[in-house]
Amino acid sequence: MKKYFYLVTIQYLGYRFHGWQKQPDVKTLHLMVDRTLNFILEGKPFKSLSSGRTDAMVSAECAAFELFLAEPIDNLEAFLELFNYNLPQDIRALTIKEVDAKFNIINHSKIKEYNYLFTFGEKCHPFCAPIMTTFLDDLDIDLMMQGAKLFVGEHYFKSYCFKPTDNGIYKREITTCEIVENTAYTASFFPEKSYLFRVKGKGFMRNQIRLMMGTLVDLGKHKLTLDTIKYSLQDDVFVKMEYIAPASGLILKNIDFE
Repeated sequence: MKKYFYLVTIQYLGYRFHGWQKQPDVKTLHLMVDRTLNFILEGKPFKSLSSGRTDAMVSAECAAFELFLAEPIDNLEAFLELFNYNLPQDIRALTIKEVDAKFNIINHSKIKEYNYLFTFGEKCHPFCAPIMTTFLDDLDIDLMMQGAKLFVGEHYFKSYCFKPTDNGIYKREITTCEIVENTAYTASFFPEKSYLFRVKGKGFMRNQIRLMMGTLVDLGKHKLTLDTIKYSLQDDVFVKMEYIAPASGLILKNIDFE
């Protein structure tokens, strides 16, 4: 049946969803996307496959999935418009293009950028909750900025994988890792100052970004030191990091297929 292949990019607010992957008795992004596709394709056979899974409450500015069809789409622009007309308001399709049979969305080399939006020190407006995490304790942001830079390069990231196994591939490379003041996301109800934890690389493990963020928060609280992070990234070292940052601040910013 996989005769025609299309790459679709989408964005979504993940706050009310239980992640991407379909699960029994809960509302997921994949479920809503497939329901919409089934409706607009009027029951014709199709299959959709994502470039990766996002956790419950995680959002995306640019995610992607591959659409397999038995019949071609005659007008891509009209299809995209119809798809958006029927998707729920917290999911939007951005682009669609035809790809060939050699393209594999899972195995095709890609670079992902994640942003983690956060603030600290005071309770924020409740409207911030879907995309921003508020840490009520004071944080040493300058120290956290130093800590973020330690993740850049090729390191052994077993300490930053949720429930790692003995046969996992933990040698990973991060090309960008920094904490900067947030200017990308604005709203009238946002606090006066907020921050972005920006991470870019080819592949990330389960909860890796949230574990890295949680480690930097503990660093900002002076619960651990820069030396702890340096040690945790050494070959064949595993340090159990206690804090996984909340999911709602995490945003898949972009995917670049090489």
